[in-house]
Amino acid sequence: MTLEGPDGSGKTTQIARLRQRLENEGFVVVQTREPGGTPIADRIRALILDPAHREMTARAEALLYMAARAQHTAELIRPALARGAVVISDRYADSTLVYQGVARGLPQAELVELNRFATEGLTPDLTLLLDGDPERLAQRLTDRGNRDRLDSEGLEFHRRVREGFLRLAAQHPDRFRVIDGDRPPECVQSSIETCVLDFLQKRGCTHGVARQ
Repeated sequence: MTLEGPDGSGKTTQIARLRQRLENEGFVVVQTREPGGTPIADRIRALILDPAHREMTARAEALLYMAARAQHTAELIRPALARGAVVISDRYADSTLVYQGVARGLPQAELVELNRFATEGLTPDLTLLLDGDPERLAQRLTDRGNRDRLDSEGLEFHRRVREGFLRLAAQHPDRFRVIDGDRPPECVQSSIETCVLDFLQKRGCTHGVARQ
């Protein structure tokens, strides 16, 4: 399963809380992130997000994300699923469709095919979209400092990101659950845990090692 959403939406905080809750319930959990998750993918992450690389083109950016995703999927995600773990990733292929597709204007159909190639067709069973007001999230990014190359994009860029995620969620209602991220963190956490535990129960996953 994946957590998606605009920068500053609270994914990092919530994914750690979700992992703890699932482990308390007896599940074996692998928490990861994109870009990153493996040594090679982490090296690519540093290259992509470095604020010094302002000249990076949208196509180069997209291909670097795909390279990191291919390594991440093959080295970490698929083996973890094969062991019966619940894998929770902070971002995955949907982020590329939104950031490089909707926000940067690259052709969606081409990105879909590149994602399929990079992941060998692996798609999340459940995606939680943490939605939030772009102006509030922009202020949160400013307050926390140390903004990376994508964090530093303007407000209009982040508005397009939000619109892109909501559009994607509407196109895939069976997989997406939209969570209001403008509420207090404890309320967001409760909504996420309810969605995930209900999903796992319906999939026949009970306490102990989850079946994927």
